[in-house]
Amino acid sequence: MSRYRNFVLFVLLAAIWGSAFMAIKAGLDYFPPVLFAAIRYDIAGVLMLGYAAYATDRWRPRTRGEWSLVVVGGSLLIAAYHAFLFVGEGYEGVTSAVAAVVVSLNPVLTTGFARGLLPSERLTPAGIAGLLLGLAGVVVLSDPNPNNLVTSGVVGELLVFAAAASFALGSVLTRRIEAQLPIETMEAWSMLLGAVMMHAVSVARPSESLAAIRWTSEAVWALAYLSIAASAVGFLIYFDLLDRLGPIEINLVSYVAPIFAALSGWWFLNEVIDLNTVAGFLIIFAGFCLVKHEALARELPKVRSAVTRR
Repeated sequence: MSRYRNFVLFVLLAAIWGSAFMAIKAGLDYFPPVLFAAIRYDIAGVLMLGYAAYATDRWRPRTRGEWSLVVVGGSLLIAAYHAFLFVGEGYEGVTSAVAAVVVSLNPVLTTGFARGLLPSERLTPAGIAGLLLGLAGVVVLSDPNPNNLVTSGVVGELLVFAAAASFALGSVLTRRIEAQLPIETMEAWSMLLGAVMMHAVSVARPSESLAAIRWTSEAVWALAYLSIAASAVGFLIYFDLLDRLGPIEINLVSYVAPIFAALSGWWFLNEVIDLNTVAGFLIIFAGFCLVKHEALARELPKVRSAVTRR
């Protein structure tokens, strides 16, 4: 294996997850949004459950705490996050890059929720500044018109922001639950439960039905890429890197993924990368650096060592 294995996997993960925003945007031409997300996780959940049965000795939850973990994961990390994301990306003006940049706020929001919900966490002045800077980045990105704050693009970006907030809240709440469920098993059952929840939401939306799906080659490609590459393969790479690099470093994927989202959106969908998108990304990343400055100072030397380790 190459000495740059971790670096290659990190970039590959960022490329897969970044280009997933493009695949979502492309697939929304053929699928109703929430139903699209639900079908994606029907497939991904089955694949992940098969992997959990193969790779772990705990392929299903057993205790109340383990099922609580799955319920939080299914409702917030899967259902709420993806329902808001897919609906938000369906709005005009929300490009692949814009969605990826807003979602990159997730580590900053996670820190904010953690300081409020976990007694052991404390928000420092730098952390407060970083949180506010991240939110300012979203405002710069959306560039709202004071005379019309409910334009299609702003509404879509607010929905994507709600997706990032749902994921951040779910990440914090799972840390409050005492359970020893393997992460592969938790992800698999969360995906399946989240898919069921999204199917229920889709049924409740008058604009969504199976009859509304147009099964073209592009639709199948988008669904397959999201279900297999972005979900199954992406999470397997994520689990591997999480063990090798740790949670602080793996958060940096959120700040490389928008680059691939922008490039893939430009290449495949002719999306324009404007100045507001770039400025919003840089401001949100600066907020992340402020929030995580102490952890980054401790951990980045380890990343350099891990990346070049044979």
